[in-house]
Amino acid sequence: MREEQKYVTYCLGIKVNQGIVMISDSRTSAGVDNISSYSKMWRYGIPGERQFVVCSAGNLATTQAVITQLEAEMAKGAKENLNTVANMAEAAAYLGRVNVKAQKGNTGGGPLFECTFLLAGEILGAASGLFMIYSAGNYIATSNHKPFLQIGEAKYGKPIMDRVIDLETPIESAALCGLVSMDATLRSNLTVGPPIEMNILEAGTLQPGYYTSYSEDDEFLRNLRASWDELMKDAFQRLAPLPWQPGQPSQSNF
Repeated sequence: MREEQKYVTYCLGIKVNQGIVMISDSRTSAGVDNISSYSKMWRYGIPGERQFVVCSAGNLATTQAVITQLEAEMAKGAKENLNTVANMAEAAAYLGRVNVKAQKGNTGGGPLFECTFLLAGEILGAASGLFMIYSAGNYIATSNHKPFLQIGEAKYGKPIMDRVIDLETPIESAALCGLVSMDATLRSNLTVGPPIEMNILEAGTLQPGYYTSYSEDDEFLRNLRASWDELMKDAFQRLAPLPWQPGQPSQSNF
């Protein structure tokens, strides 16, 4: 019997007043004896004019087709490409069209070839933005009430984001929260795995920003995980006690 391949990922973007944080894992398949990795983050831009970070989740062939077209159209100076769009909404719409085309091009489309993207960036003279582009080509943006977006295996890392992130969160704290969110996902789902990539775009700078990649045995991530575990245990011990004692009879409402 052929072993089933699972293509799962976790990518997240956080948009706060000070900038945007993008984080992605790199696992593309996970079976009993077949684990591989592939970067799911791409960075483009012209310093002082525009900057973009793209993350993906879904079919790897579709992802590669989309990225190939994005890069080819920038290289040849096509009429529409990431270097010509006027604002981030136009960039999201353009990426959506490329995504739909890639899904249908050689496959005929269908759920097996679907792919979703996160697109973050800023263009001179326009507002910065963080968008999720769906497989159908449509998209949504972050809002004041929801300043973060997730694709892939989102459920494990969402609770910490809901509790911590708002527009006023300092960008360094947002990055740490995103890494804790990623760590929670790594612990709960083995199909999400390192290297973990992170890119921080500071608002208004129009520069490539801070990029780093964390390996599985990275000392910083180990220390972050250990610190978070200890803080969680300490917080649990500080909870108000349950109003119950061993041997105490139950109270009836009847």
